[in-house]
Amino acid sequence: MPLVSTGELVTAARTAGHGLAAFNVITLEHAEAIAAGAERAGAPAILQISENAVKFHGGDLAPVAAAAAAVARASSAPLSLHLDHVESVELLHAAHSAGFSSAMFDASKLSYEENVRATAEAARWGHERGIWIEAELGKVGGKDGEPPLDAHAPGVRTDPAEAEGYVADTGVDALAVAVGSSHAMTDRTAALDHELIAALRDAVPVPLVLHGSSGVPDEEIRRAVAAGMVKINVGTALNTAFTGAVRAHLTANPTTVDPRKYLVPAREAMAGTVAHFLGLVRG
Repeated sequence: MPLVSTGELVTAARTAGHGLAAFNVITLEHAEAIAAGAERAGAPAILQISENAVKFHGGDLAPVAAAAAAVARASSAPLSLHLDHVESVELLHAAHSAGFSSAMFDASKLSYEENVRATAEAARWGHERGIWIEAELGKVGGKDGEPPLDAHAPGVRTDPAEAEGYVADTGVDALAVAVGSSHAMTDRTAALDHELIAALRDAVPVPLVLHGSSGVPDEEIRRAVAAGMVKINVGTALNTAFTGAVRAHLTANPTTVDPRKYLVPAREAMAGTVAHFLGLVRG
């Protein structure tokens, strides 16, 4: 089916009172697994391509975006294409011609004032082209190349009053917040601050986004959605499933040289993970 816009999917999920899962694409198998998992679950989903994934593919957004879009269009599930954790303005501006309906502009490393200025400009640029813009306030931490960050350290979590002003001053369409999760967690032990989620939900008029959801236990995700989280980002959980399946196949079959032999179970493992998370966020 045709690509659906991220804004439409998020609005529909928020109106229905459930979550919408967004999954990171690194390889073609990731995109295929997300589509297969969404079809299996009978649910919409978002295919996300991060700035780090673009760097992995040589810095050219077009090929990986075209592949993900082609997979999404061939699927019977409602799928959208989202550009994630973009720090480069040049890459952000490539989103429009590459078929993205949304982007997460990440100015979280800047001072608050610089973050507001840069994000407001990104939102203005995006809205002129019909692109839905997400931003981040607070420090989720754990992204590739960053030092370890304690998700429970003072000053890390998003302040509701600051979030209210930030959304008003930037005009963003969604806000990623720091409430106890962290990127790149391989164990699911994160404890979320559900009272803070509810306070943020009441403080800002836009949907809330949970980054680092791979490290959040099932029941914590269900409670987060009930408290007001809408867009639930999942990346590392797919890589854990992928790598685990590849490792298991090669351990059992050490003479294998045809990558299709281990990519098939890897793709299937990711599809199962996608279907599982889609079931969680929809209640």
